Amino acid sequence: IGISPQEVVLFSGSIRDNIRYGRPDATDEEVIAAAKIAQAHPFILSFPQGYDTELGQRGVNLSGGQKQRIAIARALLLQPAILILDDSTSAVDVETEAQIQKELETIMARRTSFVIAQRISTVLKADKILVLDDGRIAAQGTHYELMESSPIYRKIYDSQLGNGVPAV
Repeated sequence: IGISPQEVVLFSGSIRDNIRYGRPDATDEEVIAAAKIAQAHPFILSFPQGYDTELGQRGVNLSGGQKQRIAIARALLLQPAILILDDSTSAVDVETEAQIQKELETIMARRTSFVIAQRISTVLKADKILVLDDGRIAAQGTHYELMESSPIYRKIYDSQLGNGVPAV
């Protein structure tokens, strides 16, 4: 199981070692490939030491979005049968999130994936969406089904994306 939590846990050590956590035998090429999918590669290369950049305790020298992208790369490096993304792009900008989602589409199609999200754009293409209201499942279905049948889902969609963005 690969998990990318909203609240990322990083340790003192290099970016490379933080991505390799859970799979220390991964090659540099595998680490870089996972970082590219997570859209972390460009910002990692912007540091003078790149992947060898030392992180402070809990990754204090990184932004929230950078930490989340390292956590996604870490989860992907495991090549898990089950992938859990727990609001794992909440701290990244919308453009970066879209790039990550595009990269994850193929990967997620080959495994069981659970995506927990507050941004509706994160789940638009999911096979099944569960809408929670007060801790209970209020509706379930595809994006199209929920747009037709769930006032709660429709309200969330309209509040987040109802500004002329097509309904997928």
